[in-house]
Amino acid sequence: MEFNEVINKRKSVRKYTDQKIDKETIESIIESARLAPSAVNKQPWKFYICTSDKVKASICESYNREWFTKAQIYIVACGDHSQSWKRLSDNKDHCEIDIAIAVEHIVLKSTDLGLGTCWVCNFNTQIIRDALHLPEYIEPIVLLPIGYYEDDYEPDPRNKNRKDLNEIVEWI
Repeated sequence: MEFNEVINKRKSVRKYTDQKIDKETIESIIESARLAPSAVNKQPWKFYICTSDKVKASICESYNREWFTKAQIYIVACGDHSQSWKRLSDNKDHCEIDIAIAVEHIVLKSTDLGLGTCWVCNFNTQIIRDALHLPEYIEPIVLLPIGYYEDDYEPDPRNKNRKDLNEIVEWI
């Protein structure tokens, strides 16, 4: 797919089929995250690929929505605050920014491979911490359900209502 096609095709998917995803496909998706840029190249990320029924059940408990339970795989994107770069002038931790960049690489690569996903940030972090046995310095930041989606799935009837460029750009 051409890059603009990937960007335009990307959508928040909330309706998955039961088609399995092979390990090589998931590794390809994670490779795209591994290559993402990060502040001072610290790469403060850890990606948990969750396929076991027990862990998937905990993940679904952390975000209790029917559609969410249908994904084949969940990627829990975590930030390692012990490794992330902090800006010197105000100690701003760039961990979440770095994770967001890597996650968007995952989302775009998934789209390119014909898979759907959806950013989920509204979840119970303690349930995830417990399920994955995370140390305190590792923060679960994003849950990504991943799966093949129904062919007729149209998630956004508003057709991606976006602001005009003149509303978001200031030329100086």
